Amino acid sequence: MKKKAHLTREQRYQISVLLQAGHTQKEIAELLKKDKSVISRELKRNKGKYGYHPALAHEMAEERKERFKRHRRFTEELHRQVEKELCEYQYSPAQIVGLARREGRSMVSVTSIYNYIHKNKAAGGSLYKHLRHQLKHRKRPEGGYCSIKDRVSIDERPAIVDTRTRFGDWEIDTIVGKEGKGAIVTLTERKTGFLLMEKLPKGKQSKALADTVIRLLLPFKQWVHTITSDNGTEFADHKRIARRLNAGFYFAHPYSSWERGLNENTNGLIRQYIPKGCSFDLFDAAYIRQVQYKINRRPREKLLFDCPVKLFFASLHS
Repeated sequence: MKKKAHLTREQRYQISVLLQAGHTQKEIAELLKKDKSVISRELKRNKGKYGYHPALAHEMAEERKERFKRHRRFTEELHRQVEKELCEYQYSPAQIVGLARREGRSMVSVTSIYNYIHKNKAAGGSLYKHLRHQLKHRKRPEGGYCSIKDRVSIDERPAIVDTRTRFGDWEIDTIVGKEGKGAIVTLTERKTGFLLMEKLPKGKQSKALADTVIRLLLPFKQWVHTITSDNGTEFADHKRIARRLNAGFYFAHPYSSWERGLNENTNGLIRQYIPKGCSFDLFDAAYIRQVQYKINRRPREKLLFDCPVKLFFASLHS
């Protein structure tokens, strides 16, 4: 087992050089004789808005080290502060912690606040009612879990994917119909926001889904570098998709939808035309294509009000 010691300034410069040379996180960990989780955590915590810069990363790490030296017991005073901001201001735990850090105040972690809310609910309290989701999205499914063989974690995904500067990195998901019947597969290109979608006649059956994904992306095979999905068992045939498209297929961490934020947001746009609770029997293939057409031609603020279809085909020809 490799030691999980803190990274030095020199090692951060090594990481930067190795990333620019195209090395994976696993390869960098081996070269620096570190556990791969150290490299993954470093890139997640200390990467700036415009990528990983070693000098900035070292400053961020040192600042965090100083901050965490402070005593952070969940005292009665902090209980009162959390309850006030939660109940009076309707702040989320992340907002409570973020504001405290910005103002230099002592505060426990987001996880500790959620644990406190869970305990309060179990004791008959009502703190959870002041959360926007009222803990509903944090429930874990009971039973029915089926692990996906040979899944590759998003931790192994090339760091360049996070920058959204390379054309050809995709996110994949499915949306389901009323009572879980029927499904539509959605594919979104990360740089341009371009959407491909198609109704799945066999629902979330993994082999049929793989056939559809391969057929949709095969015309663009040259521009498919990576595909990132959640941990749904409909993606169990991921190895065949990766092999046929000569691409990397990666799985986000469980219950971490923000790691596929673009795809989640795009699915929200689709729901404007295909509302939740509707039977997919109401929508034929022609309607699905029309929805795709409209979304791809919708101006996007993050694209400076350009539209995905224009940028996608411009990238194909450049």
